[in-house]
Amino acid sequence: MDLFGLPVLIGVPLFWLLVMAGYAYVDAPKYGMNPTKWAAISFVVPLFGFFTYIFEREYRTRDPNEREMFTDGPFEIHESRADDVRIDPGRKESNDDDR
Repeated sequence: MDLFGLPVLIGVPLFWLLVMAGYAYVDAPKYGMNPTKWAAISFVVPLFGFFTYIFEREYRTRDPNEREMFTDGPFEIHESRADDVRIDPGRKESNDDDR
């Protein structure tokens, strides 16, 4: 291997690891995340660590146009179930077996 190939072979991946770790370090406080932890994960676990940070960050980001996930008083109701019909405790369900 020539003298030019070794620095490129080691330098380019190391540069990208530093860029991903630096981005995670600078961006993490905006989402209330520990910057040192996520920079270390992004650097030590190549690519997978950085994408884990990106996906974890998305969980902490709330879309202002999206309804609140839990919408029903003291009970936690997921928004996918928010439109379901409530069961009235005073009404007996009709069932063919009860005749």
